[in-house]
Amino acid sequence: MNYEEKIPKIVAKQKKFFDTGKTLDVEFRLKALRILKNAVIKYEDDLKEALSKDLGRDPLEAYFCDVGSLILEINETMKGLKKWARTEVHVSGVHCFPSIITKVYKMPYGATLIISPFNFPILLSFGVLAASIAGGNTAVIKTSSKTPNCTALMKKIISEIYPCGYVTVIGGGHDVADMLLAQRFDKIFYTGSPRVGVHVLEEAAKNLTPVALELGGETGNWCVIRKDADLKDAANKIAFFKSLNSGQICININQVAVAKEVAMDFVVELKKAFTKQLGESPLTNAEYPRLINKSAFDKCVKYTEKYKDRVVYGGSGNENTLKFEPTVIYPVDIDEEIVNRELFNPLLPIVTYEDFEVDKLLDTINSREKGLALYVFSNDYEWADRTMKRMQFGGGCINEVCIHMMVKGVPFNGVGHSGMGAYHGKWGFMEFTYPKTVLIGSNKFNLPLRDHPHNRKWKDLLIHLFER
Repeated sequence: MNYEEKIPKIVAKQKKFFDTGKTLDVEFRLKALRILKNAVIKYEDDLKEALSKDLGRDPLEAYFCDVGSLILEINETMKGLKKWARTEVHVSGVHCFPSIITKVYKMPYGATLIISPFNFPILLSFGVLAASIAGGNTAVIKTSSKTPNCTALMKKIISEIYPCGYVTVIGGGHDVADMLLAQRFDKIFYTGSPRVGVHVLEEAAKNLTPVALELGGETGNWCVIRKDADLKDAANKIAFFKSLNSGQICININQVAVAKEVAMDFVVELKKAFTKQLGESPLTNAEYPRLINKSAFDKCVKYTEKYKDRVVYGGSGNENTLKFEPTVIYPVDIDEEIVNRELFNPLLPIVTYEDFEVDKLLDTINSREKGLALYVFSNDYEWADRTMKRMQFGGGCINEVCIHMMVKGVPFNGVGHSGMGAYHGKWGFMEFTYPKTVLIGSNKFNLPLRDHPHNRKWKDLLIHLFER
């Protein structure tokens, strides 16, 4: 059976399963989450091997970023689910008397579609699935065609633990994604690029399907380093982050803006940090991941050639292994093309600015498309706090990188071209449910305030008294 025939039948089967009402039971959802967690633990070694084959991921990095983070996500969801799903009871208010009780039910959407990316194929498939299950939905997961080993393993796992009418995994390319988007799902969650995000919204709009988008951001995520920052600490953290998954992370630093007064010192520290962490030759370091495909590798080659006179660290790659060194490009003007688009690779352009003009720099950043993350390094906490309050972006850190997304109980989200909606823990549950308000009426002691005729003075007085 080809996908054109198969996909409508899968969606119909999931809608039929949802209509049975089984997923409305919170205990059913908790059991499904426990099954998912146990499967992830059972297949830990296989998951790490698949990540190594598809992305060159070191086993420790694979566990830290995908497998372990996924287990923590499921744990948080199981721990809070009963509380999150509890029906809220509200007092309707004197203006609704005698109907004094109103309830808010947390309702699942129904059949959901999860479109996941290549860079964290396990976490961004099963992590979102955990939120969908917690909300009481069924799910179709469309995985990336760029990670065939992870897709094959996820298909195997899901087919073992859930019926197809509840959860299923589908591989394939953009054509398969379009076949799925043509179906009438009740909720869509997409992780990927802003360009494809626009297409997902266009297709979803045809059925008025609600959509959550987790995007990288059109012009990338900035890191701002003030002249009073701890340069060695900043360099060490940035080198770790830029090396992680070879820079193929939606919240990774796309470009650094460093105060001109300390720019050369920072570059020296950054070069030391890369060498300390990856050795003299990152290309031969087994722990350093590769790029996803030849196209991503060629992009690095193109930019390195264009800026070869300003490459101060790295700049080399191995076409056979698809590894490309972390590459520092310095200095770069803030209006150059390389800092006006998301790179999604280990290239790191560095822009300089006068420290006293930092607010002007922030205004320029704020005038561009909103990023998924912002990182600032400074010993002036009051300035850093003001900056975080005034700038628009998904999330970020002061004197740290990336680990804000690992904090439990807080949302992970974007804004504008970096996304819409939020998930992780309670926020994921809320993303995959909608609130339904129901007032419980009374047939006793009803006052005829709303009934005709209205031209009664006492009605006017009481309504003004109740509604003020």
